[in-house]
Amino acid sequence: MTDREPDPIDIALREDIGEGDVTTQLVIPEDARARARVMSREKAVIAGTGPAAEVFRRVDPQLKVSTGLTDGTVVLEGETILEINGSTRSILTAERAALNFLQRLSGIATLTRAFVEAIGKNPAKIMDTRKTTPGLRALEKAAVVAGGGINHRFGLFDMVLVKDNHLVAQPDLAQLAVAIRKAKLRNPSMKVEVEADSLEQVRALIHIEEIDLILLDNMETTEMREAIALGRNRKVKFEASGGVNLKTVRRIAATGVDFISVGALTHSAPAIDLSLELTPISS
Repeated sequence: MTDREPDPIDIALREDIGEGDVTTQLVIPEDARARARVMSREKAVIAGTGPAAEVFRRVDPQLKVSTGLTDGTVVLEGETILEINGSTRSILTAERAALNFLQRLSGIATLTRAFVEAIGKNPAKIMDTRKTTPGLRALEKAAVVAGGGINHRFGLFDMVLVKDNHLVAQPDLAQLAVAIRKAKLRNPSMKVEVEADSLEQVRALIHIEEIDLILLDNMETTEMREAIALGRNRKVKFEASGGVNLKTVRRIAATGVDFISVGALTHSAPAIDLSLELTPISS
């Protein structure tokens, strides 16, 4: 994290602990010690082990936190993800915030892996979107990578993406072409993508050489194949978006698109069921 970026771990701890864990301080002796295991209650692709471990360390730097797993590892029901040793109070205080990161990010990685596997041998890449939880984008995009997907643009600043509402506000493609050429002259490495929802738009866009990608939005697979055929002799690549789910993604991938963006990876991934099992250590 840089000084300019919000720290999601700090936010989570302040949100959960506030002025202090009154229950744990009331019930648990200050000198109580324990070891704990964070376990999965279902098969999952793990992500977020780093943030989860950091939660425990921030609550108490004296806690010993270890994991033999790396993000992207498949775990089975009952398998241990993290082990923590130290103050019982500290473990209990950190538990929920740590598990929240781990269950959320593992859910994203698990759903991403399901999409990656669903496309079979088709070469298309599964890609995320900006439909992320505010403040957690970096962590959620890392979870997509752990699941085998790739990242689209991080924000509004690192790629030009002209979408349908931009085209509604500025429908003149000739002016759009001039603006894109100017942008490429200023920053040749900046990727440029433009959305198209019809073959007519694709025909017009493929003649703008500075466009790197064309986003095929909510097109039928027959239209996608035609669009890709139109761009076959050009450097332009194609991304499919809209109407993508686990039942349709293989059919979409079979059209020959280069990328398939799936908003559900980050906005609808179900959390993984995890538990923390505590074992007191006799003094």
